[in-house]
Amino acid sequence: MKNLKFFLLLLALTGMVVTWQSCGKDDEPTPEATCTDGIMNGEETGVDCGGPDCQPCEVGVQGKWQSSGDNVAPLLVALFATDSIYAEFNTDNTYLVEQYDTSGTKLTLEGTYTQKESGVGNIWEITVNQSSPAALTSEGIFEVTDNTMKYEIVQTSPDISAVPPTAAAGFGSTNGGALGESNVQVYERVE
Repeated sequence: MKNLKFFLLLLALTGMVVTWQSCGKDDEPTPEATCTDGIMNGEETGVDCGGPDCQPCEVGVQGKWQSSGDNVAPLLVALFATDSIYAEFNTDNTYLVEQYDTSGTKLTLEGTYTQKESGVGNIWEITVNQSSPAALTSEGIFEVTDNTMKYEIVQTSPDISAVPPTAAAGFGSTNGGALGESNVQVYERVE
């Protein structure tokens, strides 16, 4: 009889342990992604982005940017009287740039781009394939720190005998450093 009581007690304890372990948080439903609540939930891979329900998360250069005043590259000011630039790099790898000169004339540039991490600090490499107003390719580097981006790029095709900057040489390395910081653009993120 003692053995039967012990066996029943052991069976009861085992049932309690199995029941307790099967009622964990894994059984709770995953909250739905809302994509607009400022919280990473559901299958979002970032706050209100990523996963099957939301827009892709922005990485690297992706987002909306603005440059004006002293942030405009001195080379652009000297050559094109550039006053300000608004750039939008989309998650589908298309871009739109609106460049204004000091008289208020707008030049719109459109095309596609590719970007990849360089392996040197937080510097990324970028290739821009402009389709409008003229077809050309430019190559360069950029680095995003918080809401600020340093950006240096130069046309490589059609060939204008310019040498693009490299992540290894850093900012100011266009044409082997001959231009110094004059081709470095600084952008602020636009929310």
